[in-house]
Formats: sequence, C-alpha cells, structure tokens
Amino acid sequence: MPASLKKMILLPAPRRLTPRAGSLVLPNQGRIVCATHAAQLLPLALQVREELACSQHLQWDLGAGPVGTGCRITLALQPGLPKQGYRLDLGEQGIELRGADLAGVRYGVQTLRQLLRQCSGTLPLGRIEDHPDFEVRGIMLDVTRDKVPSLQTLFDLVDRLAEWKFNHLELYTEHTFAYQHHREVWAQASPLTGEDILRLDAHCLSRGVELVPNQNSFGHLHRWLELPRYRDLAECPDGFDFPWGRSEGPFSLSPSHPGSLKLVKELFAELLPHFSSRKFNVGCDETFDVGQGRSKALCEQKGKGRVYLDFVKQIHKLVRAHGRTMHFWGDIIIEHPELVKELPRDVVVLEWGYEASHPFADHAAKFAEAGLPFYVCPGTSSWNSIAGRTHNCLGNLSNAATHGLKNGAVGFLMTDWGDNGHWQYQPISYLGFAAGAGLSWCRAANEGADWAAALDLHAFGDQAGVMGRAAVALGDAYRRTGHEPHNSSPLFHILQRPSTQELHRAVTEKRLQATAEYIEQAAAPLALARMEGAEGVLVRDEYANTVRMLRHACQRGLALRQGTLGRSAVKRRLAEDLRLVLGEHRRLWTARNREGGLQDSARRLEARLAEYTA
Repeated sequence: MPASLKKMILLPAPRRLTPRAGSLVLPNQGRIVCATHAAQLLPLALQVREELACSQHLQWDLGAGPVGTGCRITLALQPGLPKQGYRLDLGEQGIELRGADLAGVRYGVQTLRQLLRQCSGTLPLGRIEDHPDFEVRGIMLDVTRDKVPSLQTLFDLVDRLAEWKFNHLELYTEHTFAYQHHREVWAQASPLTGEDILRLDAHCLSRGVELVPNQNSFGHLHRWLELPRYRDLAECPDGFDFPWGRSEGPFSLSPSHPGSLKLVKELFAELLPHFSSRKFNVGCDETFDVGQGRSKALCEQKGKGRVYLDFVKQIHKLVRAHGRTMHFWGDIIIEHPELVKELPRDVVVLEWGYEASHPFADHAAKFAEAGLPFYVCPGTSSWNSIAGRTHNCLGNLSNAATHGLKNGAVGFLMTDWGDNGHWQYQPISYLGFAAGAGLSWCRAANEGADWAAALDLHAFGDQAGVMGRAAVALGDAYRRTGHEPHNSSPLFHILQRPSTQELHRAVTEKRLQATAEYIEQAAAPLALARMEGAEGVLVRDEYANTVRMLRHACQRGLALRQGTLGRSAVKRRLAEDLRLVLGEHRRLWTARNREGGLQDSARRLEARLAEYTA
C-alpha cells in the first residue's frame, strides 16, 4: 500500500491536493491515450511511457482517440482551467490528466513522473489541482565569470529545470558569445557559438523552456574595453570609483560616444537571430562610472539619471527594430524614481536584490505604480560563498515571491552568478533552484518545505536520504563565523584576500574553531550517501572539494588570527592542503564546463599558494 498522496514529496508542491482512500495498482498491460490534440501531446505521452518503463518496468501501449476500457493514462486539453494549470485525477481504474493548455499538460506530466518514482507498482488515489503564481519562472545562469558550461551540461540542466516547472532560461553574457568580428574579446574564453545556441534553443523548445538572449550592453564590459580596439568607447578608460572602492580599469560604455551605440547595434544584429524568443535582456546594471569620465560634462548639464535613461532608450530602439521586448536591470533607474514613468511602456524591468532584507516591497510597488511590467529577481546565494548561504537564500527567495506576488510581478527570475572565480560547483546551486521552483510556482504551498528531502529525491537521487541535509547544513557554515558580509561569506573572503588584509573583527579565533567543528559535523553524513551513476560520483567529489575549501579557509583564518601564518611548518601544511584543493578544482571544472575561464579562477587560489611557498 503506497503512502497517502499528501505524503508524496513533489517539487514544486502543488497548490491543492485532495487524497482519497484506496490505491491504483498499475497492471502489466495498459495504455497511454492522447484524448485530444494528439500531435501536440505525443511528446508528453512519450515522457510518461518512458517513466513507466524506467521506474515501474512496465511497457504500455500508446495511442489516440477514445479512452476505451482497461487501465488508462489519459492526456487531454481542457479549456477553462487556469492558465498553465492542470488537474490530475488518480482513480482505481486509471489516471486522467487535463491541462488548460500545452504547458498545463506538461506540468501535470512532471508531477505524475515524480509520483511514479516514489511508488512501486501502486499509486495513491486523489486529485491534484494546480497552477502557478507567476506566469514566468526562470533561471539566469552566469556564463561569463568564469564558467562556460559544456553543451551537455546545459542540456542536462534544462531537463532538470523543466521537470521543476521552470519555463525561462537566460545565459548571462558579457564576452562569452563567439562574435565573428570580435575574436580578441573571447579568444581565451571557450565561448558559446552560434551553433551551440541554435542547438540549445531547440532543446529548450522541446522541453517548454524559453531560451532568452542576454547580452550586457552598457556596464560590465571591461573584457571589451580593456582591449586597445575598444578603449576609446570606455567611460573611464583609466579607472573610476565604485561605491565600495577603486577600479583601475574601464567598466561601462560611454553614453556620450557615438561609437558605443554602433558597437551595441552590431552585437545585437549577430546575436539575436540565433534565438526564437522575442524577449531580450540587455543588462544595463551597475553603471557606477557614468558621469566620472567622458560623459561628465553631459551629466553635469542634464543629470546622471537623464543621461542613463537617454542611452537606455536608444538601446530600446535597437531592440524594437529586431521585434523584441527589452528586459533590463532596474537598479539604476530606481535611484531616479522621477524618471521611472518615462520608460517605454513595453520594457520589462528586472528588480534584483540578493539579500534576505532586500526592499522588494518598496521597489516592486514603485514599478507597479508606474504601470510597468516587472520581474522580481532574487538569487541562489551560491556565489562568493564556496558552499552557499542557505539561510539568506531561502529568505531572499521568499521575500521576492511574497512582494512580487503582492505587487503583480509578471515573472520570477532567479540569478546564479559566478563572481570572483566561480568557485561554487553546480550542485551548490540546487537548493536555490529547488526552493525558487517551489516559491515561484505557489508560494503558499511551498513556504517552509523540507528542501533537503526534495533535494535527495529530485536532485541528488540519494537513496540514503542524507545528501540533501548535508548540502543544506554546509550552506549555513558561513553563519557560524559571527559575521555575515553583504552578498558573500567570510570563509570565501579569507581565501580570496592576501594575508596582509585583516579579518573582520567579529571572526574571532573561537568563532573559527566553532565553524571548523560545525563543518566536520555537517560533512560527516556525506560518506553515507548512495547516489548512483557517474553523476552521483561527480556530486560526491564536488562536495568533497567544497568541504576541503571550507576547511582550508578555517585553517588559514586561524593561522591569521594566531599570527602563525609566517611559520614554515604552518605554511608547508597549508601549501600541501591547497595543492590538493587546486588540483581537484581544475579536474572538477572540466567535468561540467569548458576550459575557458579556468585559468582566471585558478589564479586566485594560486595567489594563496604563492603566499605559502614564498
């Protein structure tokens, strides 16, 4: 007898679930029926048949037309259900799945697949009625700093995200698309080619995921502007002041240079034909240097916000000329609320923030009041962290979902960045992906879910049921240090910074010792995990090196606090340990990603090794 329908672990958890007494025994002979729109529903019916074969070892027939007699799994479209919604009925004689549209049937199929994996031969009875809070539920993956995933890694990730009911994917790009006439920009980056994008776009379409082009078009272009060919286009070619410090190199295009728009126009013309999506994220975030260089006089005359808005409007015209809808980050325009109402009515504003306390409530209300469509954009909290920041991640996602829903956001776009070397391995982001999938689908049903159990079943495939809890616990190691810096972890900074830079005063020797003990306790269950196949081996190795990096950060921090880092014996021990970390980092990088970017990432660890061996 299977567990009650309410005991099933579904990701995301459905909006409404009504169990019934009894069970459905799946016979050896059965039939999957496309009762309506057979050609459209056939790929989904094939998914159901494949799942029956894999998890139940059953070989069922597949057909169309009248349902007939005998045990059936019926798929059909049914107008009148909520958009992207479905109703899944599990009865004693069979299963009936009806969706409002093709997307609704697709999402119902994913729910059915997850149920089948948890039941051996017998399913609980009941009804699931479900539809999403947000029309768009997406992931933005950083493929610029520094990892460019292999095409197979992207295919596998799309399959995972599609099962979790995401329908939108972006690959954040600064310099990692192989523009034909700009080879020097991406020569060392192992970029995505036009053919790669075409193949990925087709794969996404087959899974109901929209692959949206993404090319930063204003700021974050230092990889371009530091080269002689593009240097004249830089706002500040010789450096500028960030709010948090000094940059010695260029960063943004100058809005006052006519060549800036010419370059952007050329990039759009080459990039966009590779995507079927009519959306386009042009970035335009964090343009802190505007007004400090070539456009200083113009900004003094018109105001920095006006200069920014005028350039964004020119980009908008280019996007419109390609028949696309422009998406852009809202962090700069929100600092000039008097200008928000002047934005073109057809742009989509991306309201981003990565702390649990980010003012989504205030910012979302402003964009809603202006009548602009907008997405809320929280993050996985994986970058600048080594093992993630579990507590902050869940708070950030919940905050975004709550206030996005309250203020009418049309989308929920979760970001996964790779700042400062992209040291976190892909599974570190699975918690954020899973929680984001749940909270963007139905916040009320997924708030406070057992994410560890969901990860064990739907991400790690751990039959021992320990991997998820270990991942969640390791993601909270940063909190034991006594200091929670913005958008990062103290342990990450200990490895990033040279020994001459002091630790934050809150990160005491006692705190570091407690953190090291916590890491050992959290990591202990990893040896018990039972994850099958090559993916299971890779995940185990990725987490093993994650733990090594966390340990090394604690050991390095203790040596700094105790003043022993200059001692030969301490340096030898740390050097030996870091060589192992670095060697594994290089090996694990190429397991999922192209080689480009590895040199930049490894160089940061090599700098610490040089300290130890000097």
